Amino acid sequence: MPTDFTFAEAERLLTSFGYTKSNKGRTSGSRVMFIDNQKRKILLHHPHPGNILKAYTLKDILEKLKRNKNI
Repeated sequence: MPTDFTFAEAERLLTSFGYTKSNKGRTSGSRVMFIDNQKRKILLHHPHPGNILKAYTLKDILEKLKRNKNI
């Protein structure tokens, strides 16, 4: 697991697996949802003030991609 994986890199990764970014509305704050064509969702927290994702977030992304049979 990389220790310097950014939100932008995660966004590109999920986009490459067919997910599209969907902000949850004006009150979503830093929560960003990614939805694939089968309506499967991955919810991420946009880190701040930095841009580096936490290790547990990367593990969650990997787990969900495996469970959704994207990888």
